[in-house]
Amino acid sequence: MESIRDKQLEITPAAAVPAHPETAAKDKAAVGKSQLFRHGKPRRKSIRQIKLNYYTLFWIFFIGCFVGVVLETAWCLITRHHYESRVGVIYGPFNPVYGFGAVLLTIALKWLGDKRDLWIFLGSMVIGGGFEYLCSFVQEVAFGTVSWEYSQTQFNFNGRTNIMYSFMWGLLGLLWVKEIFPRLYALIERIPKKPGLVLTIVLTVFMVLNMLISAMAVERQTQRRLGVPATNPISQFLDKHYPDDFLEKIYPNMMVVEELPQ
Repeated sequence: MESIRDKQLEITPAAAVPAHPETAAKDKAAVGKSQLFRHGKPRRKSIRQIKLNYYTLFWIFFIGCFVGVVLETAWCLITRHHYESRVGVIYGPFNPVYGFGAVLLTIALKWLGDKRDLWIFLGSMVIGGGFEYLCSFVQEVAFGTVSWEYSQTQFNFNGRTNIMYSFMWGLLGLLWVKEIFPRLYALIERIPKKPGLVLTIVLTVFMVLNMLISAMAVERQTQRRLGVPATNPISQFLDKHYPDDFLEKIYPNMMVVEELPQ
């Protein structure tokens, strides 16, 4: 007579027998791989799903500073057939206007991320046009210069921006919300955290000092134009290392407001 234990062994399915740890690990990996191929790549987060912090906003700013210069330089080469500096600081291919513009679009349009394209477009028009106007106004008040002037174009606003560029801001904002920012965020997320934090600190210090020395050099240029002599070590240092001919190469489009045609 067979024992009860023998009968149990006959009817026990093979799957009920505990698997060896190595076999279980392989099976788990196989299941994970099959699920990955079944679902494809993970979906990109929309701008509304993303929590913004200094780390993310800094990398948006930094990448925007660089990519903006690259794109505008390429545009100049295509339309004017020559190279022209489009940077906003003395050291490196960076322009903070593009960086701050990218940060502003990200923060201001975050709540519009899931709205209709029309609302995103109109919001971008207002925000981008207003930002361009503000940058021109601040530069004029601080240094007595402007880097763009649209008085000769139709539907302009005090020569600081116009409808055409506001329309382009609207298109850019729509692309930014729907396509560019989600991909850029995914790229930022791939930066290893510890090296990324260290690099963020280093580049923050670099950009702050870069913007500071650039602003001081331009301010000193304004003083030279007004006939103010160099009476201290700082102004003497600026005169020696950042003379007018040097700054004209860095900022070829910078115009003195008083010399603009009325």
